[in-house]
Order: sequence, then structure tokens, then C-alpha cells
Amino acid sequence: MADTSIRVLTSARTARVHPVARALALTTLFALLTATGAQIALRVPFTPVPVTLQVFFVLLSGALLGSRLGALSQLQYLGLGLTGLPVFAGGTTAATVLAGPTAGYLLGFVVAAWIVGRVVESAPRPGAIRILAGMSIGMVAYYLPGTLWLALWLHTVSGVPGVQALTTAAAVGTLPFIAVDIAKAVVATGIARGARIRR
Repeated sequence: MADTSIRVLTSARTARVHPVARALALTTLFALLTATGAQIALRVPFTPVPVTLQVFFVLLSGALLGSRLGALSQLQYLGLGLTGLPVFAGGTTAATVLAGPTAGYLLGFVVAAWIVGRVVESAPRPGAIRILAGMSIGMVAYYLPGTLWLALWLHTVSGVPGVQALTTAAAVGTLPFIAVDIAKAVVATGIARGARIRR
């Protein structure tokens, strides 16, 4: 009888711990995937913002993990960078990135993952259109702070006048990436949709 009670209590404790451990494992996985995506970076001459696979994993984290865990995975990613690890684009560290032109996009990743997750989880059986819509809104969520920060950087570091800095930031930090990011969102939507169907 005592052995049976111990087994029941142990099983109950395991059941309580298991979801937490699983959530931590998933958020850590997506933090590492985002870090890996940052290393696949293509520098183009007309913009200080590199083309990377980070966005793909940011959008996917929200769609698969949900709003809270998706945002947490991106906070973990930023946390890895703040410890000094070279997890940002091209192997750069936080000291370089946070003082540079792309810091706003990184902060936007957290909000983007949360928004994607919120849109997707608001429906019991989200279809591809809802998932893609969530990802599209998520893209705006990192474009906006990214563009504003880039404009501020252009103004303070390069001396570009205020309005011109904003239009230049949009021209070099947002517009060239929209088509590529839409393609990433479409692929991520297919993966997220397939994963949710198999659940």
C-alpha cells in the first residue's frame, strides 16, 4: 500500500514537472535555432541590415509554441547574446549589435513571436490563412521598431536629418526585405500548419 502511494505521488510530481521541462526545452531549442539562423547572414552593400534566417525561426516560434513561449524563446535568444556569446548576425556580440543599426529588429523579434502566437492560438484549429496573417502582422511588429531604431542611428551616428533618416531607414531597412520575409513566412506557415495537423 505504501509503495503504491509513493508511486502515485511520484507520478503526480512527474506530471507536474514534465510540461515545464518540455516548455523550457522547446523555448531553448528555438532560441538556439534563431541563433543558428543569425549565422546564415548575407551582407548586401546598400544596407547595414543583413539578410538572415532569424526571421524564419522567430515567426515559427510564435506559430508552434504560442504567444508566451514564443516570446520567451526570443528573450532567451537575446539573453544568450547579453551573456557575451556571439549569437547575433555574423557572429557579432551584444556590445556591437546593441550600439549598432539593427538593435531595434532584435527587440522586435520578441513582440513578433508573441503576436504570431496570439493570432494563431486564438482559433481552436487555425488554418493556413490565419497562420500567415499572424506572421504578416508579426513582420510589422519587428519592422516598426527596427526602422525607428535605424532612423535614430542614422540621425545620431551619420548626421542624417530627422525626416530623411526615417525615409532612408525604411528604404534600406524594410522595403528590400519584404519579399524575402514573405517567402520565409509562407514556408514557415506550411511547416506550422503541418505540425498542427499531426497533433
